[in-house]
Amino acid sequence: MIKLLKKSEPGSAGEKKLIAWCLFLAGFLLILDQATKIIAENRLTLGERIPIIPDFFNLTLITNKGAAWGILHGYAWLLLIIGAVVIGASIFFMRWLTEGWQERYFALFIVLSGVIGNSIDRIWRGEVIDFLDFYIKSWHWPAFNVADSAICVGVTIFFLSVFFRPLKTIQKQNKTKDIIENIS
Repeated sequence: MIKLLKKSEPGSAGEKKLIAWCLFLAGFLLILDQATKIIAENRLTLGERIPIIPDFFNLTLITNKGAAWGILHGYAWLLLIIGAVVIGASIFFMRWLTEGWQERYFALFIVLSGVIGNSIDRIWRGEVIDFLDFYIKSWHWPAFNVADSAICVGVTIFFLSVFFRPLKTIQKQNKTKDIIENIS
């Protein structure tokens, strides 16, 4: 586990191997996302609820023409553009975003797998398939899918990494502030 947290030098064999592992994980998550959506579509009817854990978890087929919680409902084209920009910017700025920290590479690729998974739905189906339904009595979390989970997990890993390993720009600002305070 400690090995996982070390830095990778840009362009090194280690970075290339890390990116290969990240691509493998992202590909696996993307296939898992699409496979589970196909199974949900084929086994469930729209709105049907199958209790898995009573008073906690159902499988239910719901479609969403928007983003999280139905935001931007009916604007699939805009969500596709946003997804394309996120994918392009993430790849273009990958080294800057990751700063060589391995967990950030994984976080970035996990998020990208989710963005691509939901974008495939928007292109292929015209809407996103959601089927994981958690609730406690009257409190209901909106249904979601594997891609949504990947985005949330990836963003969480990235933010935790930034929290525990501040970005270089923040570190530089703090060093500059310390130097100015020492001069004064």
